[in-house]
Amino acid sequence: MWLALAFASAFFAGIGAVLSKTAKDGIDPDAASAVRFTVIFILAWISPIVTGSVRSLTEIGAVDFLYLILSGIAMGGSWLCYFKALSLGDVNRVVPVDKSSVVLSMLLAFTVLHEEVTALRILSMIIISAGTLLMFPKRGEKQKGGYSWLVFALLSALFAALTSTLSKLGAAGVDADLGTAVRSTVMLPMAWLIPILSGKISEFKKIKPKAFFITFLSGAATCLSWTVYYRALTDGPAGIVTPIEKLNLLVSVVLSYFIFGERLTKRFALGISLITTGTFILVI
Repeated sequence: MWLALAFASAFFAGIGAVLSKTAKDGIDPDAASAVRFTVIFILAWISPIVTGSVRSLTEIGAVDFLYLILSGIAMGGSWLCYFKALSLGDVNRVVPVDKSSVVLSMLLAFTVLHEEVTALRILSMIIISAGTLLMFPKRGEKQKGGYSWLVFALLSALFAALTSTLSKLGAAGVDADLGTAVRSTVMLPMAWLIPILSGKISEFKKIKPKAFFITFLSGAATCLSWTVYYRALTDGPAGIVTPIEKLNLLVSVVLSYFIFGERLTKRFALGISLITTGTFILVI
């Protein structure tokens, strides 16, 4: 079951990324993040309230709760940097750099979580690393908006790697949906602090209705992705669940080709093929 949930997480995350790019012309990126995280916060609490798992909130141990808070901070930082990078650069460039977190996540799963190290997992990690490197922009290659997007994409990757490890450490004995709700609560003020501190509150009045609706859909898709991801992470190994979730790259790239006309180079396509191959080796 956790395997199917991991693939579902990849699907919804890819849709969320493309929707965030679609809405960018009608909404300030920082305002969009605040709206998106508000949607995620509201939707994330629906399940634990309806199922009654919210009553177990006071039963979470201090250590598990600390890991929930830290994973929420790391995940909030990852997604804020990710959406900022998407607002500055092409989806087909931002997503692969962000996905470099896969290798670091696998290394942390081996060293911190003490998950099993097998020949197939090592082979998978090598192939995924090679594919990721192929998709990094070449030195001197002209980029839309310069390289400012690259800084945010790299930060997103770093925070994402920490998120998977911290989430797995805090998953024991905590309902997956309730854990997602707690993390969304931690992330919400992070998202709102940026437009507040940067003096962009007035930008909310300028949001176009269509852009608001698409941003809402982006938040809903992202919330679905997080929900099924943490359910998968509860039962499955982080060293496998996280790489599968990062296959949202395929969804993002395919949709970006048809919607934004972002074409793939042979080098880029080879990189995607290697990442996909390396990930599916983990499923064997």
